[in-house]
Amino acid sequence: MALEIRGARPEDLEVLARNNIATAMETEGRALDPQGAREGVRAVLLDPAKGFYLLALRDGIPIGQCLVTSEWSDWRNGAFWWLQSVYVVPEERGRGAFKSLFRELVARSKRTEEVVGIRLYVERGNRLAHEVYSRLGLDGTRYIVFEDDYTLR
Repeated sequence: MALEIRGARPEDLEVLARNNIATAMETEGRALDPQGAREGVRAVLLDPAKGFYLLALRDGIPIGQCLVTSEWSDWRNGAFWWLQSVYVVPEERGRGAFKSLFRELVARSKRTEEVVGIRLYVERGNRLAHEVYSRLGLDGTRYIVFEDDYTLR
């Protein structure tokens, strides 16, 4: 069963949005508005400055994804790529899809001169994700993320 990693295309919009909705519910217990989720994905697909999606397919069927956004670091004169909206369909977990997505992300980042590193955030209580990211060579940081999420008001 062949595993392929590729950049997402406009025709992937519905699967990306559906997976984002599933991710939000699974990781945060948060029900996303389906139209808002579609429009959020569409915005990324239409504007590369917002980021890009990588999609994992097994035998041509989408099974996983991640969104990559960029944050400029004036301290380092380079960009960190932020890994977001990670999702692998439950029946494919533990079969290498995320590892392959992550390896492709790292390979692309190393071919992109301005990229100085990769970052992600994860729920404190999501121990399984902590273990997965640690096995891939990512370390916890000394930073704590603060936010004021206007969409929760």
